Amino acid sequence: MKIEFGGVMEDVITRKEFPMARARKVLKKEVIAIIGYGVQGPAQSLNLRDNGFNVIIGQASAFKRDWDRAIKDGWVPGKTLFEIDEAVRRGTIIQLLVSDAAQRAVWPVIKQNLKEGDALYFSHGFSIAYKKQTGVIPPANVDVIMVAPKGSGTSVRRNFLSGAGINSSFAVEQDFTGRAQERCLAVGIGIGSGYLFPTNFQYEVFSDLTGERGVLMGALAGIMEAQYDVLRKNGHSPSEAFNETVEELTQSLIRLVDENGMDWMYSNCSATAQRGALDWKPKFKKAVLPVFKDLYNRVKTGKECARVLSACGAANYQVQLTKELAEIGNSEMWQAGKAVRSLRPKEAAKVISKGTKGVSGRAAN
Repeated sequence: MKIEFGGVMEDVITRKEFPMARARKVLKKEVIAIIGYGVQGPAQSLNLRDNGFNVIIGQASAFKRDWDRAIKDGWVPGKTLFEIDEAVRRGTIIQLLVSDAAQRAVWPVIKQNLKEGDALYFSHGFSIAYKKQTGVIPPANVDVIMVAPKGSGTSVRRNFLSGAGINSSFAVEQDFTGRAQERCLAVGIGIGSGYLFPTNFQYEVFSDLTGERGVLMGALAGIMEAQYDVLRKNGHSPSEAFNETVEELTQSLIRLVDENGMDWMYSNCSATAQRGALDWKPKFKKAVLPVFKDLYNRVKTGKECARVLSACGAANYQVQLTKELAEIGNSEMWQAGKAVRSLRPKEAAKVISKGTKGVSGRAAN
């Protein structure tokens, strides 16, 4: 189906065009081996299992937390839960869903056990786009495909259970069997994608790394901290600073953007809020544009890849990660957030009046 995005026509694949019945037919004889039960692994495997596909898990039992989690989710050792090498041998579509740094480490085991005609599936373009650094170079006799959900594993599962699904990009890097795209789309529908849009491995990783470091996570957290600090240093209470920085964004304004766009959100705010936002938007864009250009260049040149492989592959990474996350969680700002969340009315999150003027905290005056 062709859809216009901002004046540009793009091809997308919807559930109507590629229904679940077709996906089941395409994958009828396939054994889908999910390698890694960390972030994306549980969500994609459970969604596929719930949709009736033949799924097994490949997880190193040495990582007891993930192994035990798989068992808790109903995967049975020796029947549907195996060590990684055994799962690859048993599978025909090998979904490599361990972390990017871990993919480099387990690749020799994966490659050794691949069979001619298998499909090697990724949910991120990292290992293939940066293959000179990762060493992940698939043999010529397998399909290489990707379905990249635009959300965390938690969101993939939650959206599936709600019936909403989550949008995904897809790509075919190597078509050995002549069925690579069909297999790719079938799995994409099977994991619960709302719709699928085409990309390639390189574009996917460039946009993904930029987005995560930028608006989606890094920039968002940094901007929040900056505003909170300014408010606190000017005498505002933690509750007031947090509500004006985070709570109103997550509980009101961003939901209006989600419904009908940024202009619609502006139109549902006071004239004072509208004017201020319109005046300050270009100032913020001018300030951060050089940062985004630098970020994209680091992603494109592989510097961010090198940083990921070096840091995430370090023996003490989990210890360091726990320390860094604790610093965020224990900060005054997010401790204030914990208190604010505890005071929310239980049904507040469900109450949003669509199409009503003044539904945000910036009600029209």
